[in-house]
Amino acid sequence: MKFSRFALIAASLLASTPAFAQEAANAAGGWGGEIRALSAALAIGLAVIGGASGQGRAAAAANEGIGRNPQSAEKLFTPLILGLALIEFQTIMAFIIAILLATK
Repeated sequence: MKFSRFALIAASLLASTPAFAQEAANAAGGWGGEIRALSAALAIGLAVIGGASGQGRAAAAANEGIGRNPQSAEKLFTPLILGLALIEFQTIMAFIIAILLATK
């Protein structure tokens, strides 16, 4: 588990480094547009993977809780929907940022 977190952080840092060098590459006639497209694709890909994983875990935990105590279904429903909405909002924000990166 710790290695996967480290790998995700390392990949994020390595992927963001070319984004900071975009202006210099564009000024020198480099390939900044390709880097922007790659950064946008990587951003939305990671956001979708993370959002889907988070929503799956939240739904699994809620179903497990309801399975153990069926009377708690009413109490678990509202926090579950709120949590899923926040996860989806983060994924949509990543999509917006990816569009802004690609069209800059």
